[in-house]
Amino acid sequence: MTKAEIQQVKLRFGIIGNTETLSRAIDVAIQVAPTDLSVLITGESGVGKESFPQIIHQYSRRKHGQYIAVNCGAIPEGTIDSELFGHEKGAFTGAIGERKGYFGEADKGTIFLDEVGELPLPTQARLLRVLESGEFIKVGSSKVQKTDVRIVAATNVNLMQAIAEGRFREDLYYRLNTVPIQIPALRERGEDVLLLFRKFASDFAEKYRMPSIQLTEDAKRVLLAYSWPGNVRQLKNITEQISIIETNREINAAILETYIPEQNTQRLPALMFGSKERKSFESEREILYSVLFDMRQEVAELKKMVHNLMAEKKGVPASPPANYYGNVTPVVGSASTSSVVPTIIHAVKAPSPVDDDIQDTEEYVEESLSLDDLEKEMIRKALEKHHGKRKSAAKDLNISERTLYRKIKEYGLD
Repeated sequence: MTKAEIQQVKLRFGIIGNTETLSRAIDVAIQVAPTDLSVLITGESGVGKESFPQIIHQYSRRKHGQYIAVNCGAIPEGTIDSELFGHEKGAFTGAIGERKGYFGEADKGTIFLDEVGELPLPTQARLLRVLESGEFIKVGSSKVQKTDVRIVAATNVNLMQAIAEGRFREDLYYRLNTVPIQIPALRERGEDVLLLFRKFASDFAEKYRMPSIQLTEDAKRVLLAYSWPGNVRQLKNITEQISIIETNREINAAILETYIPEQNTQRLPALMFGSKERKSFESEREILYSVLFDMRQEVAELKKMVHNLMAEKKGVPASPPANYYGNVTPVVGSASTSSVVPTIIHAVKAPSPVDDDIQDTEEYVEESLSLDDLEKEMIRKALEKHHGKRKSAAKDLNISERTLYRKIKEYGLD
């Protein structure tokens, strides 16, 4: 298709953007529309996948038939077969009448199965039969029925991974994926984000009867630099918030940043020790155990230094007994990592090589460390390491500067 024809499609279906990958997806949708091939639309949540089944339907010979969109993830597992294929009266408790089902209603039309990866395995088997033969059986019936339906499916999950985990049928995947269409994420669309913001701002200005908000140049740079994990849906929501809340119609970077969530922040900063490789942690509990382990090593080194100094003055052996440093046992009182308060008990056996009359004794030193204390100490060390340079310290801790500023103020580390 020509660029002019693709542009007409964008105007008709309200698609904003000039990215080549987006135009390519529209082109494929129009090319496949006249056929009856199944189409699988993939892309992250919020990218606008719901527009493409409508394009396919409207440019097909089925455009005068029913178009039904079904959110598979929103239907309870116990009723989804009834919703899709219908049921007979008395088929189950509450079935007070006969139901035709979406596949019966959409005969000669198109069904859009959104979030198809959420379908239960028994329903996947029923769907596979419809794709292969156009046949289905109502819940509570033994009569085979026929339907002539075009199926367009969409998902934001990795179906190949779902297949490997046994959550999705491989044969169904290949039947649905006859023609794949990939919708690009917003972060991959460059300056399309500015076009979308302008369109949403104009729409909300008209909706709420107020002047449209405008972005300054520094705000535009912030908009382009953000990764938009929620894609177009997130951008639309933020634009609406700003349109309603801000009295100043010119939005600069400082104002915009208050509406954009921080990225890649953690309750505890990631830890880096010297030249050791960065570790990845599954939970705060693993971070905590790593902190305890490294603290144990540091305490042991400190004790060794003190012992050697004492040895030089008193003439005792420079090497302490093997069990001198004792053990570090983290005792966690709660299974919840949000309120973990570890207790470290050092079993220290004090040597007495100078006076044989003094027997060895065990001294138990208990230290209570809260997560806040650990976090404060890590931030303090990072600031000392980088001589108060907050940008470098934030990078070392793997947190944003904004988060570091807030933590410095919170812990009184100015």
